[in-house]
Amino acid sequence: MKTFGKKAWIIAEGYIPEYGTGPEPEFTSHETACILNTSNQKADIEITIFYSDKDPVGPYKVTVEAQRTKHLRFNDLQDPEPIPRGTDYACVIESNIPVVVQHTRLDSRQAENALLSTIAYSE
Repeated sequence: MKTFGKKAWIIAEGYIPEYGTGPEPEFTSHETACILNTSNQKADIEITIFYSDKDPVGPYKVTVEAQRTKHLRFNDLQDPEPIPRGTDYACVIESNIPVVVQHTRLDSRQAENALLSTIAYSE
């Protein structure tokens, strides 16, 4: 299969709501980077988080196996430190091989849930 994507992606708008309504984990408010690897080799991913009021944090390291997708919840990132809820952030996602990244947010703070999804900016 042909390899699609880029090696660097930027999500300039990140925000994990502090709470949600509805059953967990399905309706936990969250941010997700959907990463698609169409190549025949694994993708080694490094994520750096940027804040408005402190130095960047990272890298968070993730692997996406060959010809697989990974829906990575930013809520689940723990090492080097958890991403705080209720805080604006942005991120740079770098891969050793081309991948495709889509950004999704589930905001379940109200009973009427909101879902946002957009393709990330690639470099």
